[in-house]
Parts: sequence; structure tokens; C-alpha cells
Amino acid sequence: MAGRTQPILAGVVTALVGFASSFTVVLAGLRAAGASEAQAASGLLVLCVASGLCAAWLGLRHRMPLSIAWSTPGAALLIATGPIPGGWPAAVGAFLVSGLLIVAAGLFPVLGRAVAAIPKPIAGAMLAGVLLPLCTAPVRALVDVPHLAAPVLISWLVLHRFARRWAVPGALVVAAGAIALTTTGGGTGGLRPVFALTAPAWSLSALIGVALPLFLVTMAAQNVPGTAVLVGYGYRPPLGSALRTTGLASMAVAPAGGHAVNLAAITAALAAGPDAHPDPDRRWIASVTAGIGLAVLGLGAGAVTTLVGWAPPVLIEAVAGLALLGALATALTAALADPTAREAAVVTLVVTASGVSLVGIGGAFWGLVAGWLMLLLFRARRATPAPSAPATGPVTSGSTGEPAGSAPAVSLGSTAPVSPGSAPAVSTASTPTASTPTASPGSAPTG
Repeated sequence: MAGRTQPILAGVVTALVGFASSFTVVLAGLRAAGASEAQAASGLLVLCVASGLCAAWLGLRHRMPLSIAWSTPGAALLIATGPIPGGWPAAVGAFLVSGLLIVAAGLFPVLGRAVAAIPKPIAGAMLAGVLLPLCTAPVRALVDVPHLAAPVLISWLVLHRFARRWAVPGALVVAAGAIALTTTGGGTGGLRPVFALTAPAWSLSALIGVALPLFLVTMAAQNVPGTAVLVGYGYRPPLGSALRTTGLASMAVAPAGGHAVNLAAITAALAAGPDAHPDPDRRWIASVTAGIGLAVLGLGAGAVTTLVGWAPPVLIEAVAGLALLGALATALTAALADPTAREAAVVTLVVTASGVSLVGIGGAFWGLVAGWLMLLLFRARRATPAPSAPATGPVTSGSTGEPAGSAPAVSLGSTAPVSPGSAPAVSTASTPTASTPTASPGSAPTG
């Protein structure tokens, strides 16, 4: 029993942290996409149940701590995109197509490799642009509703200093107390679970502006870093099986309001690390327990949705923004790390964060397109050979500022690493023998 108690307790903590730290992001995202209070509560319920069932199934089948969660960056994307042409039914159709793409990535590894080939700066910048407007919400809340936001921010700061894991759940508890003390209710929900089905509608602008970015951000910011966490703890996760399972689950819950189910990143570390159990072969118990716990927590989706409905929207967005600050920092680091792609990353971030909608397609897609075009432009400029200077005799160290016998001005030693998928600006004869490492796109641990 002693060997089972530790992973079970770790699983309970994983479920509580995973649910409390980001369910407000999910509710805000579903509402931004056009869901009513009942439809948002239904979406949260089915996401919890689907994530829990997938975690239990994959953990029991593979005997690995495969933690599953909803796509928190995907929900943030819905907030940044705003109202979708065609309304909530079109959003449901986009959720279905995104789930289908995840299944395809599990069936055809080339599609997964194509997503992984997105240059890390561009993927990180797109994610940062999606998260940035939401992460400014705590500042706006402090100005708009200071009597509610100040206690939330203070509690978050204190817990972030002394018990970082519980900072966001603690801030959420303070926010709930503030809401209960300062409102008279008025929500239309209740304590019972809510399940509402919506027939999908198909809109080209929703498919391009929501389904494709939702697939990309879920793969780049959830499935890829989630896999990396498991590899870091010595596991060889069955990515194909996980993608097929979570993709089918995403398709199954889409008509009930679920936007995406995927591998977890932060909660993956809680279940897969040594705190779950000293023996790596016993840590799968933690992920299975976390899955069961998350499914049980989903039964209270109606109640928490009602509580959220009583609060000023900016306060709920503030709690969600606090939950995503770490993800924003990681995304910005990935976006700006490579000097050769920095301008392209900034363009991607600015276009995505602007929230512009062109021909009904949201800013995340256009940010990705703008970043790619910038990369191609600078790649073409770097690939253009400079005109050769006339020979003037032997070059000495004093004439060029370089030591005698050094390499030419453009050399491998002074050239920044080439982004994955780009052509080097030097000839193959001078290319190093070591292959260029493939960067994990947008490795922001969220969810």
C-alpha cells in the first residue's frame, strides 16, 4: 500500500492543479467563440471526462505516466480570435476538423514531422501573440475592478514566492471568495452537470482561421513539449497512439463544446517526475489517478461556470492571464532566441497579437503567414552571393582585422544556426557533419 499511496496522492494533486489552474481559460475561450453559458459548461464537462478517460486508457495500456489535458493555448487562441463567422455551430465544425487533423498526425508521421519543422521562433512568436492580450488582463482588472483584483494579485504573488505550484489555484480561491461576497448571484446554471449538443456548421473562414491554427498550436504548444517532458524523464512515449487517441476524443466531444484534448505538459511533469514515485515503472498510477480525478472534477463544471458567470469578465480573464504568464515567458524566449529570425518572429507576434481578421480569418493564421514570408525574404537575402572583390594580393592580418589564415568573412563559425527547414547559406561542401537539431516549436509548457 505504501508503494501505491505516493503515486495516488501525486495523481490527486495533478488533477487539482490541472483543473484549477486553467479552467477559466477554457470557459473564456468557449464563450469568446460564441458558446452560451450552458454550452460552455457542457464543453468544460466533456473536456474533463474525455481527458480523464484518455489518461486512464493510455496509462493502463502503455504503463507510462501519459497525462492528458485540454488545450489551454487553444482556448487562448479562441479568446484572441473572438467571434467566429457562422457563430458557435461553425466553431464546433472547426473543433471537429482540428481533431481530425490530430488523428491524421497520429496515422501519418510525416504530418507530425511537418508541424515539428515549423521554425521554433515562428511557432513561439505565434503562441506569444495569442497569449499576450490575455496576459494583460490582470493589469486591466486592477484598474477596472481594483477591490476584486487586488486581493487576487496579492495572493498570487505571495503563493508564487512560497508555493509556486499553488499560486494560480490559490488566486482562484480568493477570486471565488471575492465574487461570493460582492455579488447576489443571477447565474442560470446550477450544481448539476450540463450537457448540450450542437450540430456543426461548415465555414471556410472558420476552418482556416480556427481549425488550422487550433491544430498547430495544440501540436506545437502541447503535444510536442508534453512528449519532451516524458523523454526528459527517460520514457519513450508512444506519440502515434497518443495522437490517435486524443484526436478521436477531440472529435467525439466537439459537438458537446470541447475544443481539443491533448498531451499535458506541466501536469505531465507532476505525474512523471520522481515525486510521483521513485520507481519510474510505478508512475503510471499517478497519471491514471489524475485522469480519474479530472473526470470527477468535470461533474462540477456547471457549478463553476455559474460562479464564473457572476464575476466581471475582466476578473476571470485576469485569473486566466496569471495562469498563462509562464507560458508567455517560454514562448517569448523561443521566439527571440535566434538573432537571424528575430525580425520574422516579431512580425509574427505583432500580427497575431493585433487580433485583426481579414476575410473572416483570425490573426493567428495571418501571423504565421507573415512570419514565414519574412523568413523567406531574409533567407533569400542571405543566399544572394556578394560581388567578389578584385584580387589585391595576399591578405594579411592587418588588412582585414582578422588573424592571418583565418576563414573568410562569411564562415560557419560566424553564421547563426539555420532554422529547421531552411537552406543553409553556405555550400554543402562546407556544411558540418553534425546534423542540424530539429527544434521543438513553441515549447511553452501549458496545460
